Amino acid sequence: MSKRIIKKIAVIGSGIMGSGIACHFANIGVDVLLLDIVPRELNAIEQKKGLSLDDKVVRNRLVNDALKAALKSKPSPIYHQKFANRISTGNLEDDIEKVKDVDWIIEVVVERLDIKKQVFETLEKHRTPGTLITSNTSGIPIKFMSEGRSEDFQKHFCGTHFFNPARYLKLFEIIPGPKTDASVLEFLNGYGEQYLGKTSVVAKDTPAFIGNRIGIFSIMSLFHAVKDLDLTIEEVDKLTGPVIGRPKSATFRTVDVVGLDTLVHVANGIAENCKNDEQLDLFKLPSFINTMMENKWLGSKTKQGFYKKNVSADGKKEILSLDLNTLEYRSSKKAKFATLELTKSIDKVVDRFKVLVSGKDKAGEFYRKSFAALFAYVTNRIPEITDELYKIDDAMKAGFGWEHGPFQIWDAIGVEKGIEIMKAEGLEPAAWVNAMLASGSKSFYSVKEGATYCYDIPKKTQEKIPGQDAFIILDNIRKSNEVFKNSGVVIEDLGDGILNCEFQSKMNTIGGDVLAGINKAIDLAEKNYQGLVVGNQGANFSVGANIGMIFMMAVEQEYDELNGAIKYFQDTMMRMRYSSIPTISAPHGMSLGGACELSMHADKVVAAAETYMGLVEFGVGVIPGGAGSKEMALRASDTFRKGDVQLNTLQEYFLTIGMAKVSTSAYEAFDLGVLQKGKDIVVVNKDRQIATAKAHAKLMAEAGYTQPIKRTDVKVLGKQALGMFLVGTDSMKDSNYISEHDMKIANKLAYVMAGGDLSEPTLVSEQYLLDLEREAFLSLCTERKTLERIQHMLTKGKPLRN
Repeated sequence: MSKRIIKKIAVIGSGIMGSGIACHFANIGVDVLLLDIVPRELNAIEQKKGLSLDDKVVRNRLVNDALKAALKSKPSPIYHQKFANRISTGNLEDDIEKVKDVDWIIEVVVERLDIKKQVFETLEKHRTPGTLITSNTSGIPIKFMSEGRSEDFQKHFCGTHFFNPARYLKLFEIIPGPKTDASVLEFLNGYGEQYLGKTSVVAKDTPAFIGNRIGIFSIMSLFHAVKDLDLTIEEVDKLTGPVIGRPKSATFRTVDVVGLDTLVHVANGIAENCKNDEQLDLFKLPSFINTMMENKWLGSKTKQGFYKKNVSADGKKEILSLDLNTLEYRSSKKAKFATLELTKSIDKVVDRFKVLVSGKDKAGEFYRKSFAALFAYVTNRIPEITDELYKIDDAMKAGFGWEHGPFQIWDAIGVEKGIEIMKAEGLEPAAWVNAMLASGSKSFYSVKEGATYCYDIPKKTQEKIPGQDAFIILDNIRKSNEVFKNSGVVIEDLGDGILNCEFQSKMNTIGGDVLAGINKAIDLAEKNYQGLVVGNQGANFSVGANIGMIFMMAVEQEYDELNGAIKYFQDTMMRMRYSSIPTISAPHGMSLGGACELSMHADKVVAAAETYMGLVEFGVGVIPGGAGSKEMALRASDTFRKGDVQLNTLQEYFLTIGMAKVSTSAYEAFDLGVLQKGKDIVVVNKDRQIATAKAHAKLMAEAGYTQPIKRTDVKVLGKQALGMFLVGTDSMKDSNYISEHDMKIANKLAYVMAGGDLSEPTLVSEQYLLDLEREAFLSLCTERKTLERIQHMLTKGKPLRN
């Protein structure tokens, strides 16, 4: 079979989901044709302009308005606004013949079978044989959609269910129809993972497929439990949020965001089409849900749901909560449980589950009831919705943002303990679970030689999960491949002569132990290895330097120690750049402050697409002091061109720091100058990031890496630039745009980036700039306002502006 390449796709339907899918394909560089229906009447603006229904601007109004709204939405569906140029729009009458030129057609129209079948009939008249054609349905059986279509159509047709928002949620369900060719499924499975950055899961053609079948059951189960245990919605959200590795929005806030009507639609679909489901009664709506539906309390879209924003007469904003007993809104109540207090010292979510199900209070009872119901339910869905248990876990993690899937949670509690909890609730697992225990497998998962194995039900053995060869899973190799460990890092051997330095501090903050670990990793790599990756697979790469340590030294006026600590940070960053082995940084998620400085000093950055990167030190009253201010001055110098207004270039880099700009994707980080074109790269699938970083380190080493020579040729503009900056900050202070303390911070940064008050443009060394940077940083640490900001950050978790 010839190789299939996706150069251009057509998305049919430009609603929230269709526009989101179009944007994500544009994100990865695919040419997109987005089509929608033609309006049947003019709107008021078109009437005023004297337009007719034949005008192109009118005929494409629906699709253009939908795409424009999507591009303005927050969070953005697109990595960079310029990527929207990859999307062309049209309508299903004038432009339908253009689908003959695409490689894949994705239908995303309204969830009605009759309309979908009409669309497919029209598309088949113009589609080129062999072109992929898929539906993004969330529940309509695939087998019904392709009825009556040609053999070629049915062979290349299946369901491809993206979760909303398509950019951020990783689940990509692939649902075969009766005649879908196996090669089509294989291609889509690989394409979703490698190109779209998704977790691809092939599901069976059953109602709600895998993700929504389990996810909606889980939510409906909680709807019933909240009444049985007399819990408030705040209590349920406290119990089902980050403490168990779920999103902050937990249960009821998530329903408000998604829309109660959407949830009810899927739940009703399952109730109507899964008559043999042993938990069918749980899909029947509780009375409070019916009342909310009647009242149109659907969540964010109707301004009220389980929560409601309220503004009092005196202008005070408050979030009200729905009392499920009275169905009236009231002030929110704090939720507190003794069981949760016991988990505060347990950093890893997976280690909390044993404690949670052993709780003696209402929280413990809640966890036993909810996990027992979930465990029993998922065992009975095999082989109905899938033959492989790991696909259920993959779907829940990728589609609903769970850190651990049901079977992984069960493993953490202990399989036999889980059965004991189930029996106490009058539930039993499916027979295959007892057969697993009888076969000698005491867990659903195991790890061998760095790979994850999963219990195979028909074979009654642990089998390697396919598709792992492109990944390096640090959890799987940490113990067996550990080279060095301290309280801040673990250094692992990735193989092929490449080490990895993995942060292990709280929120991956960079303190003394982490810096010592980075230096140790470089020492080891220079002595016995070929290269170094600095990467981890936590929720975020790093939120930056440990400001608590800085605060304590400043409060105690230990300025010599603070000077030494800042110099150690600077020296470590310089070692990243000037070691004898290639260094690769692999940032993802929040990569702020010191973490951004570290990446800027690596030989290469392999960033995940979802990397939120920037120098944010201004927010706590200081300038970047870990070589970041120096580095931005250097990068500005390297972009100076003859004839350019060099002051303007320098000012752009200055404003990036002064405005504490943070990219909303790795691609935006190139605009900020913290990533560099031609040197740094972006990977869409974060699961591939460490393996990709390792490959680049190995390639650089094998190409003959030579230790760089320290720079002495950084052009600084001296008084010319300093004067411009000082006039600007003074003007902003006079206009009340910034406070006096803000002006002081900005002026300190200006002094560093100008290279001091040199009388003329001069070439200086990096060390010259580092010394200026450190002196400026230390002087700001003596300021009372700076200490107030840092203290506020430490206690409130966000910067204070004054």
